[in-house]
Amino acid sequence: MTKKVYHFFNASTSVYFNASFSYINQLVNSKRAIYIIDENVFNYHKSKFIVSEIILIKPGEAKKSLSEINRIIKHLIKLQADRNTLLIGVGGGVVTDIVGYVSSIYMRGIECGFVPTTLLAMVDASVGGKNGINMGVYKNIVGSVKQPSFLLYDISFLDSLSKKEWQNGFAEIIKHAAIKDASMFKFLQHHSVTYFQKSKKDLTDLIRRNVRLKIKLVQSDEFEKGDRKLLNFGHTIGHAIENQYGLSHGQSISVGMKFAALFSCKINGFSQSNELIALLHKYGLITDFEFKKQHIIKAIQLDKKRKAVNIDYVLLNKLGKGLVHSISLTELEIFINSLIDSK
Repeated sequence: MTKKVYHFFNASTSVYFNASFSYINQLVNSKRAIYIIDENVFNYHKSKFIVSEIILIKPGEAKKSLSEINRIIKHLIKLQADRNTLLIGVGGGVVTDIVGYVSSIYMRGIECGFVPTTLLAMVDASVGGKNGINMGVYKNIVGSVKQPSFLLYDISFLDSLSKKEWQNGFAEIIKHAAIKDASMFKFLQHHSVTYFQKSKKDLTDLIRRNVRLKIKLVQSDEFEKGDRKLLNFGHTIGHAIENQYGLSHGQSISVGMKFAALFSCKINGFSQSNELIALLHKYGLITDFEFKKQHIIKAIQLDKKRKAVNIDYVLLNKLGKGLVHSISLTELEIFINSLIDSK
């Protein structure tokens, strides 16, 4: 196990790589800890959870709602949770989003820590302090930025993942490579999902590499005024598809990355769209999905990244080099229409 402490604007996060879940007993005072756990994770890894206070969350994006937040807060009140209570979220991105948000508002803020159990949560959702819940089809429209006190990585949790969940995680890994790490992109080209499932060392190294990449971006721009926006590559159209049609996060973002790559070609001559699309396919991700353009355009009009009539849209100069480009919603709508109508 290795430990690394990362410092942010007004908080620090201790990250424990290649750890065992049992180590958490040395990290936290069990008397002040309340675990909020994905129900599927709890049932599959029940022997790991020799803990006292547990709140279970049913899996699924639908749980990122105000009603679920209210349920959890009522449970915390019943348990007499106070300002010294530590919330520990164990699960995927839904759990980390919910726990991060609850911890930021309960009693005006209490500590939280995460044990991410999906590849997607390990490399992305649990990292960086963003959390949020959905309102109808508008994804993460309500939320806050609150850094967890710790992240603990036990890759044995990945043993219960379906192949689809592995693919979801690699969508974010490929995104990181596309915007910031050309050498990682080449490394991924020479391997596959199956390879990383078998090679625990390379998987651990890949997770660590992605966590460090994202944290470095967040440290330089914690509240998303500049370079942190690069992490939204593929997410503008991707989030709209995800919430409108229920497609998984990774697959939705993959479709969004294809659109962003083609738009990059149109705007600034990006010439490597085929390489990006090929890598997405190699990791079991789709790049085409049939949707009604008016649904997507309407969702984008209320995207968090919108500023009046413009939106910050992430493009690529080349693989490993992303940029944030402000475009009008009208221009984006014309581009979406041109791609859909050309099919």
